[in-house]
Amino acid sequence: MSERPKSSRDPAAGDDPVVFIVDDDPSMRRSLTNLLRTVGLRVEALGSAQEMLRCELPDQPSCMVLDIRLPGLSGLDLQVDLAKANVHIPIIFITGHGDIPMTVRAMKGGAVDFLTKPFRDQDLLDAVAAAIERDRKRRDSEKSLADMRARFETLTPREREVLALVASGLMNKQVAAELGLAEITVKLYRGQIMRKMRARSLADLVRMAETLGIRPAKPGVQT
Repeated sequence: MSERPKSSRDPAAGDDPVVFIVDDDPSMRRSLTNLLRTVGLRVEALGSAQEMLRCELPDQPSCMVLDIRLPGLSGLDLQVDLAKANVHIPIIFITGHGDIPMTVRAMKGGAVDFLTKPFRDQDLLDAVAAAIERDRKRRDSEKSLADMRARFETLTPREREVLALVASGLMNKQVAAELGLAEITVKLYRGQIMRKMRARSLADLVRMAETLGIRPAKPGVQT
């Protein structure tokens, strides 16, 4: 049986979470692959950090089980390179030679866990489950933000002005005075904004504005 199962780049592989194993020890890769498959996870087993850097990440929740000591680029260096490339795959470090400085560096870099060999199977499975859940939440949050930005792009320039002022805490009559509009016109704009942004309440709309970093234009500056 091939050590690497169906590639995560294969469309037929489905949308199940993917675990990348990066370890230069073939027996460890086989052992971890078999363990993770027992809980229904798809696995990509790689022998070096360079292979991981060349690998196309799947568009679904994933994580990496990464050995600290690797030929060429180390696991810790790979963590840094991925962060620089804005790749946010959660990492679980494994090592037979762990020490406190390594552990601190890994965890400060955002690692989910740091396991010293030999570790219990359940400890690894628990760490992988936590890592996949973290990645799933990140993806959901990014999708929600992208959807919110797309809705904001549908607003007219005037609606964006009104949104910024409303979100800053001004009442309708104050917004009207600020923009030289009738108060009823501001109310109409506000209703259109609520509908386009799919805001359930004013508080919801204010939260969206804060998330998007919307602020009123400075006096004399066109929005």
